[in-house]
Amino acid sequence: MDYVILFIVIVILLAMYVGSVRVSRRAHITNYAFPDGLRSKFREVRPGLTEIQEHQVFEGLRQWFMVCNRADNRFVSMPSQVVDDAWHAFILFTRNYEQFCRKAFGRFLHHTPAEAMADQSTATDGIKRTWRIACHLEKIDPKAPTRLPMLFAMDATLAIAGGFHYELNCGPGSNTYCAGGIGCGSGCGTSCGSDGAGDGGCGGD
Repeated sequence: MDYVILFIVIVILLAMYVGSVRVSRRAHITNYAFPDGLRSKFREVRPGLTEIQEHQVFEGLRQWFMVCNRADNRFVSMPSQVVDDAWHAFILFTRNYEQFCRKAFGRFLHHTPAEAMADQSTATDGIKRTWRIACHLEKIDPKAPTRLPMLFAMDATLAIAGGFHYELNCGPGSNTYCAGGIGCGSGCGTSCGSDGAGDGGCGGD
């Protein structure tokens, strides 16, 4: 009987520890101050954005890291080209990025180019998972959305050249990605075209 009680106590303590680690990591992402000079490096790739627009991009990057955190090592795909550009710029600040990853994820968060993905289903599953998590973060019903989450709206909102543009519902011949059906599966009544993902993703090592 004593062993049973000891086992229960250990399980409870372990759950409390895991919970505290999750809270700490998510707080780190929420409160992290991106390094000085990062915006200047980002402007080399995306010049012409206003200071307010740059702020939006880096808040999008913050949300992307929260998506990766909540994915718990499952693969997620990047839905925004401009946020991906900001991620690339951050990775170049190697020491800062490594320290950030250690506190935010407990490991180094690798960037996986689309070309390196095993198959299209990996990217498709990844974008669906990103959609569900991003919707959860913004309290959007992923199966009946009334608006796009930040990461899915970013490129169109900022009119990013070469970006990935999503609509809740796409008509015939639309050249945008149909976000309204990403989280639905076969049970949705919305009309869905291609699933769209940016050029990279993150997941388990």
